[in-house]
Amino acid sequence: MNADFVYVDEFVSGIRWDAKYATWDNFTGKPVDGYLANRIVGTRALCSALEQVRDKAASLGFGLLLWDGYRPQCAVDCFVRWAQQPDEAETKSRYHPNISRTEMFDNGYVAYKSGHSRGSTTDLTLYHLNTGELAAMGGGHDLMDPISHHGAPGTTAAAARNRECLRSLMAACDFASYDSEWWHYTLRDEPYPDTYFDFPIT
Repeated sequence: MNADFVYVDEFVSGIRWDAKYATWDNFTGKPVDGYLANRIVGTRALCSALEQVRDKAASLGFGLLLWDGYRPQCAVDCFVRWAQQPDEAETKSRYHPNISRTEMFDNGYVAYKSGHSRGSTTDLTLYHLNTGELAAMGGGHDLMDPISHHGAPGTTAAAARNRECLRSLMAACDFASYDSEWWHYTLRDEPYPDTYFDFPIT
Protein backbone atom coordinates (compact mmCIF):
# COMPACT_ATOMS: atom_id res chain seq x y z
CA MET A 1 0.00 0.00 0.00
CA ASN A 2 1.24 3.50 -0.82
CA ALA A 3 2.77 5.12 2.27
CA ASP A 4 0.29 8.00 2.15
CA PHE A 5 -2.67 5.60 2.22
CA VAL A 6 -4.05 4.18 5.47
CA TYR A 7 -6.96 2.19 6.86
CA VAL A 8 -9.51 4.89 7.63
CA ASP A 9 -10.82 3.20 10.77
CA GLU A 10 -7.33 3.34 12.30
CA PHE A 11 -7.08 7.11 11.75
CA VAL A 12 -10.68 8.23 12.23
CA SER A 13 -12.01 6.81 15.48
CA GLY A 14 -15.71 6.46 16.10
CA ILE A 15 -16.78 5.80 12.52
CA ARG A 16 -18.61 2.78 11.16
CA TRP A 17 -17.89 1.12 7.84
CA ASP A 18 -19.25 -1.55 5.53
CA ALA A 19 -17.01 -1.94 2.48
CA LYS A 20 -19.76 -3.00 0.09
CA TYR A 21 -17.48 -4.09 -2.75
CA ALA A 22 -15.71 -6.57 -0.47
CA THR A 23 -19.07 -8.30 0.09
CA TRP A 24 -21.87 -9.87 -1.92
CA ASP A 25 -24.06 -6.85 -1.12
CA ASN A 26 -23.31 -4.63 -4.13
CA PHE A 27 -24.55 -4.04 -7.66
CA THR A 28 -22.35 -6.79 -9.17
CA GLY A 29 -23.78 -9.37 -6.76
CA LYS A 30 -20.38 -10.61 -5.57
CA PRO A 31 -17.07 -9.38 -4.12
CA VAL A 32 -15.20 -7.13 -6.55
CA ASP A 33 -11.61 -7.56 -7.75
CA GLY A 34 -9.09 -5.80 -5.52
CA TYR A 35 -11.28 -5.80 -2.39
CA LEU A 36 -9.71 -8.61 -0.37
CA ALA A 37 -10.74 -7.28 3.06
CA ASN A 38 -13.76 -5.44 4.44
CA ARG A 39 -11.81 -2.28 5.22
CA ILE A 40 -11.93 1.29 3.95
CA VAL A 41 -8.65 2.75 2.69
CA GLY A 42 -7.91 6.39 1.88
CA THR A 43 -5.27 9.07 1.93
CA ARG A 44 -4.17 10.69 5.15
CA ALA A 45 -5.68 13.93 3.84
CA LEU A 46 -9.04 12.20 3.44
CA CYS A 47 -8.83 10.94 7.02
CA SER A 48 -8.02 14.38 8.42
CA ALA A 49 -11.03 15.88 6.67
CA LEU A 50 -13.30 13.03 7.80
CA GLU A 51 -12.28 13.66 11.40
CA GLN A 52 -13.70 17.17 11.05
CA VAL A 53 -16.90 15.83 9.48
CA ARG A 54 -17.25 13.28 12.30
CA ASP A 55 -17.04 15.99 14.96
CA LYS A 56 -19.49 18.31 13.22
CA ALA A 57 -21.92 15.44 12.61
CA ALA A 58 -21.73 14.35 16.25
CA SER A 59 -22.78 17.81 17.37
CA LEU A 60 -25.99 17.24 15.40
CA GLY A 61 -26.56 13.73 16.76
CA PHE A 62 -25.19 11.87 13.75
CA GLY A 63 -22.36 9.43 13.12
CA LEU A 64 -20.69 8.47 9.85
CA LEU A 65 -21.01 5.15 8.02
CA LEU A 66 -18.56 4.67 5.14
CA TRP A 67 -19.30 2.35 2.21
CA ASP A 68 -16.24 2.97 0.06
CA GLY A 69 -13.04 4.96 -0.14
CA TYR A 70 -10.02 4.11 -2.26
CA ARG A 71 -10.98 1.81 -5.15
CA PRO A 72 -8.29 -0.12 -7.05
CA GLN A 73 -8.28 0.39 -10.81
CA CYS A 74 -8.69 -3.38 -11.19
CA ALA A 75 -12.07 -3.02 -9.46
CA VAL A 76 -13.11 -0.37 -11.98
CA ASP A 77 -11.99 -2.71 -14.77
CA CYS A 78 -14.13 -5.41 -13.15
CA PHE A 79 -17.14 -3.09 -13.37
CA VAL A 80 -16.46 -2.59 -17.08
CA ARG A 81 -16.40 -6.33 -17.73
CA TRP A 82 -19.52 -6.82 -15.61
CA ALA A 83 -21.38 -4.19 -17.63
CA GLN A 84 -20.85 -6.24 -20.79
CA GLN A 85 -22.80 -9.18 -19.35
CA PRO A 86 -26.61 -9.59 -19.47
CA ASP A 87 -28.73 -7.93 -16.80
CA GLU A 88 -29.78 -10.01 -13.79
CA ALA A 89 -33.24 -9.42 -12.37
CA GLU A 90 -32.25 -9.27 -8.71
CA THR A 91 -29.46 -6.71 -8.98
CA LYS A 92 -31.25 -4.73 -11.68
CA SER A 93 -34.39 -4.21 -9.59
CA ARG A 94 -32.35 -3.02 -6.62
CA TYR A 95 -29.57 -0.98 -8.20
CA HIS A 96 -30.53 0.07 -11.74
CA PRO A 97 -34.25 -0.55 -12.23
CA ASN A 98 -34.71 1.90 -15.10
CA ILE A 99 -31.46 1.58 -17.06
CA SER A 100 -29.33 -1.20 -18.50
CA ARG A 101 -25.83 -2.00 -17.29
CA THR A 102 -24.16 -0.20 -20.17
CA GLU A 103 -26.23 2.93 -19.51
CA MET A 104 -24.60 3.23 -16.07
CA PHE A 105 -21.53 4.64 -17.80
CA ASP A 106 -23.51 6.89 -20.16
CA ASN A 107 -25.44 8.34 -17.20
CA GLY A 108 -22.36 8.94 -15.05
CA TYR A 109 -23.04 6.42 -12.29
CA VAL A 110 -19.96 4.33 -13.11
CA ALA A 111 -16.75 5.61 -14.74
CA TYR A 112 -13.93 3.99 -16.66
CA LYS A 113 -11.57 6.05 -14.49
CA SER A 114 -12.96 6.64 -11.00
CA GLY A 115 -12.08 9.41 -8.60
CA HIS A 116 -12.12 6.71 -5.93
CA SER A 117 -8.90 5.31 -7.40
CA ARG A 118 -7.13 8.56 -6.49
CA GLY A 119 -7.73 7.83 -2.81
CA SER A 120 -9.60 10.92 -1.62
CA THR A 121 -13.18 10.11 -2.59
CA THR A 122 -15.62 8.42 -0.27
CA ASP A 123 -19.16 7.04 -0.30
CA LEU A 124 -20.91 7.53 3.02
CA THR A 125 -24.10 8.23 4.90
CA LEU A 126 -25.29 9.34 8.33
CA TYR A 127 -26.68 7.32 11.20
CA HIS A 128 -28.38 8.39 14.42
CA LEU A 129 -25.97 8.21 17.34
CA ASN A 130 -28.75 7.58 19.86
CA THR A 131 -30.20 4.54 18.05
CA GLY A 132 -27.56 3.39 15.60
CA GLU A 133 -30.15 3.41 12.82
CA LEU A 134 -29.29 4.81 9.41
CA ALA A 135 -30.73 8.22 8.63
CA ALA A 136 -33.43 8.22 5.96
CA MET A 137 -31.90 9.26 2.65
CA GLY A 138 -34.52 8.25 0.11
CA GLY A 139 -32.59 5.40 -1.47
CA GLY A 140 -29.65 3.15 -0.77
CA HIS A 141 -26.00 3.12 -1.81
CA ASP A 142 -25.48 2.73 -5.57
CA LEU A 143 -29.13 3.12 -6.53
CA MET A 144 -28.47 4.35 -10.08
CA ASP A 145 -31.58 6.36 -10.67
CA PRO A 146 -32.63 10.03 -10.76
CA ILE A 147 -34.04 9.63 -7.23
CA SER A 148 -30.41 9.48 -6.04
CA HIS A 149 -29.58 12.92 -7.47
CA HIS A 150 -29.19 15.87 -5.15
CA GLY A 151 -32.45 17.82 -5.10
CA ALA A 152 -34.40 14.97 -6.67
CA PRO A 153 -38.16 15.31 -6.51
CA GLY A 154 -40.02 12.45 -4.88
CA THR A 155 -37.91 12.06 -1.74
CA THR A 156 -39.57 12.52 1.63
CA ALA A 157 -39.05 15.73 3.56
CA ALA A 158 -36.94 13.85 6.12
CA ALA A 159 -34.71 12.32 3.44
CA ALA A 160 -34.27 15.69 1.73
CA ARG A 161 -33.24 17.26 5.05
CA ASN A 162 -30.78 14.48 5.80
CA ARG A 163 -29.21 14.65 2.35
CA GLU A 164 -28.78 18.39 2.70
CA CYS A 165 -27.36 17.94 6.20
CA LEU A 166 -24.74 15.52 4.88
CA ARG A 167 -23.89 17.80 1.97
CA SER A 168 -23.54 20.81 4.28
CA LEU A 169 -21.30 18.88 6.67
CA MET A 170 -19.08 17.66 3.85
CA ALA A 171 -18.89 21.07 2.17
CA ALA A 172 -17.87 22.67 5.47
CA CYS A 173 -14.91 20.27 5.58
CA ASP A 174 -13.77 20.93 1.99
CA PHE A 175 -15.52 18.11 0.17
CA ALA A 176 -17.24 18.49 -3.20
CA SER A 177 -20.50 16.64 -3.83
CA TYR A 178 -21.43 14.72 -6.97
CA ASP A 179 -24.78 15.75 -8.43
CA SER A 180 -25.96 12.26 -9.41
CA GLU A 181 -25.12 10.43 -6.15
CA TRP A 182 -26.07 11.85 -2.76
CA TRP A 183 -23.49 9.58 -1.01
CA HIS A 184 -20.41 10.46 -3.14
CA TYR A 185 -17.87 13.14 -2.06
CA THR A 186 -14.35 14.09 -3.13
CA LEU A 187 -11.84 16.15 -1.17
CA ARG A 188 -11.43 19.43 -3.06
CA ASP A 189 -7.69 19.67 -2.45
CA GLU A 190 -6.96 15.98 -3.04
CA PRO A 191 -3.26 15.09 -2.93
CA TYR A 192 -3.24 12.87 -6.04
CA PRO A 193 -5.61 14.54 -8.53
CA ASP A 194 -4.04 12.88 -11.58
CA THR A 195 -2.96 9.47 -10.25
CA TYR A 196 -5.09 6.31 -10.40
CA PHE A 197 -3.74 3.66 -8.05
CA ASP A 198 -4.15 -0.09 -8.41
CA PHE A 199 -2.92 -1.80 -5.24
CA PRO A 200 -5.36 -4.23 -3.61
CA ILE A 201 -7.09 -3.68 -0.28
CA THR A 202 -5.84 -6.46 1.99
